[in-house]
Amino acid sequence: MPKLLSIVLALLVSGCTSYGVVHNDPLARDDQDTRTYSLVAREDSPRDQNIALMLAFSGGGTRAAALAYGVLQELRDTRITIGGREKRLLDEVDVISSVSGGSFTAAYFGLYGDRIFDDYEEAFLRKDVQGALIRGLLNPVLWFSSAGRTEMAVQFYEKNVFGDATFGDLEQRRDAPLVLINASDLGYGVRFSFVQEYFNLLCSDISTFPVARAVTASSAVPMLFNPVVVRNYPDCKGGERPGWLVAAEKRAQGNPDLRQVVSGLGTYFDAERRKYAHFVDGGITDNLGLRAIYEVIEVAGGIKPFQGKYNRKPPSHAVLISVNASTDPEPDMDLSSRQPSLVETASAMSDVQLHRYNAATLELMELSLRRWAKQLSTQSREVTPHFVQVDFRDIEDAEQRRYFNRIPTSFNLTDEEVDRLILAGRELLRSNPGFQGFLSELEGFR
Repeated sequence: MPKLLSIVLALLVSGCTSYGVVHNDPLARDDQDTRTYSLVAREDSPRDQNIALMLAFSGGGTRAAALAYGVLQELRDTRITIGGREKRLLDEVDVISSVSGGSFTAAYFGLYGDRIFDDYEEAFLRKDVQGALIRGLLNPVLWFSSAGRTEMAVQFYEKNVFGDATFGDLEQRRDAPLVLINASDLGYGVRFSFVQEYFNLLCSDISTFPVARAVTASSAVPMLFNPVVVRNYPDCKGGERPGWLVAAEKRAQGNPDLRQVVSGLGTYFDAERRKYAHFVDGGITDNLGLRAIYEVIEVAGGIKPFQGKYNRKPPSHAVLISVNASTDPEPDMDLSSRQPSLVETASAMSDVQLHRYNAATLELMELSLRRWAKQLSTQSREVTPHFVQVDFRDIEDAEQRRYFNRIPTSFNLTDEEVDRLILAGRELLRSNPGFQGFLSELEGFR
C-alpha cells in the first residue's frame, strides 16, 4: 500500500496517545462450553460426510479478496453427484480459514451465503476502500481522538460491509461453513482465531463480538492502524492451566513449531501480565491462512483426537484448497545503479521473508494432509488427500502472469483488475490438475 506507507511518519508524529476500544464481553466460569461459534461439528449440517472440504484465503488486500471470490464462484458452478443426488460443490465447504484481505470474502460469505454473488462486488471489491480510509486517517479530528485510527476502520466496515453483525449471527447460519478469521497477537506473536475455543483463553464470549472488528484485526497493518484490543478476563480460569494445554506442552517436546504455538497460547493464563491482547494483521503469522488448520488439529493431539473431540467422522476425500494471492513483482531497482529507497528496501526484505515462509507453510500443509489421511485410513476405507493450490505462478502465459504480479496490495483496484482477478480465480481452480483429479474420483461428476 504505497499511498498508505507514505503517510506513516506523519501519523506517527501527529497524534496523541490512543487507547483501544474494548468490545469483548466476559464469559461466566460455569458457561465455558462450546455452545457459541466454535469448532464443534454442527450435527444438522447438510454437507456430505464423505467429503471434508477446506478453503484457505490468503492476504493481499482487494487482490486476495477478488481472487477468493472467483474461487467461490467456480465452486458454486461446479456440480457433483453423490449417492444419486446432484449438489453444488460450494455447499460442501466445511471450513474457510482466512487472513487479511481474504477475511473480507470469507466473513461476507459466512454471514450472507449466496447473497455474496449479488452485492459483494459493489459493497467491497469495487469500492475505493483505501481512499476512504486515507481520508479518515488524515482527518484532523482523528488526530486528537483517544480512540485511535482502527476505530475509524471498524466503523467504516460496519457501515459499508458487515453492518452490526456479530459472531452470534454467524452461529445462526447452521448451513454455512465454519469461518476462521485469523489475526496476530502483536505482543507474543501468537496466531489467534476468532472462535469460542480461542475466546475461552480470554474468558470471553465470542457471540457478542462484532464481525467487522474481527476482520479489521485480521487486516490491521501495524503502524498504519492501531491493534484491535481485547480484554483478557481472569474470572473463569480457576488458577490452573487446563489439561489440554498441559497435554499439548508434553506433545510439543521435540517439535519446535508446535512448541512455539503452545507456549504462546499459554501466555493467556498469566492474568497479571496479560490483562489485554493486541491483535493485528493475520498475515504476520501466516499470510496463507493455512496454519490455523494445522495448529487447531495438532494442538488437539492430532487428527484422530480432533475427529473424536469434535464429532467428525473420517471422510473418503480430504480436500484443502489454498487460494494464494501473493505476487512475485519484478523490482525496478536492478535497472539502475541508484541506491534503492528505504521503502524499496523494506518492501524487498518483507517479500523475501514472506515467500520463504509461504513456501515452508505450503510444504508443511501438504505433508500434514497426507499424514492425516494415512492416519484416518483403514483397510476397508481409504482417505484420499487432495491439496489444491490456486496460485498466480500457475498461469502459463508470461504476459498475463506479469499483469497479475503487478497488481498492488491495495484496497482500491480498477474494475478491469477486479474482473480479471475474479476470472483468474475461476480458471486457475478449474484447470488445476489436483482439483480435476478430485472431481474425477467422485461418483457421477459432470
